[in-house]
Amino acid sequence: MSKSVRKTGLFTGSFDPLTNGHVDVIRAASVFCDRIVVGIGVHPGKTPLFSVEEKSTLIRASCAAALAAESCEIVVVTFAGLAVEAARQNGATVMLRGLRDSTDFDYEMQMSGMNGAMAPGIQTVFLPASPDVRHITATLVRQIAAMGGDVSGFVPAVVASALKAKFSAHKAG
Repeated sequence: MSKSVRKTGLFTGSFDPLTNGHVDVIRAASVFCDRIVVGIGVHPGKTPLFSVEEKSTLIRASCAAALAAESCEIVVVTFAGLAVEAARQNGATVMLRGLRDSTDFDYEMQMSGMNGAMAPGIQTVFLPASPDVRHITATLVRQIAAMGGDVSGFVPAVVASALKAKFSAHKAG
């Protein structure tokens, strides 16, 4: 598919940790986006497993090669407000949303409607998860890793190593 019109997409989430499902959505979007802004949501009331800096490094390390193959630039930013505001601030005309199942679809349709009312010029694009990653959630990955389980089938290799190190440090401390 030719990318004749420059398109910037925003993909938001906590990415705590980045999973193969997230990477699947980013790869799928790289076919029609020239630039993907990965927006790490920062919530002051939550204590994430990984710092923003760690998440940014893991996202870049996990996605850069695949996006380069599609001539798609990746930018990692943080935001604390509304996703539509982050989209505006980063020049995105498309909000990228991954769908695993009908529960995701129902929720994302509501969000799309609200976002469309607040920012009519920004379209939401739903990207269905590939069958081999539909079952993956960051919450389950964190739980499995915390209990010493093997998460290598659910996250990029660099993330699996970071999770192992993080939980080894927690046990040692």
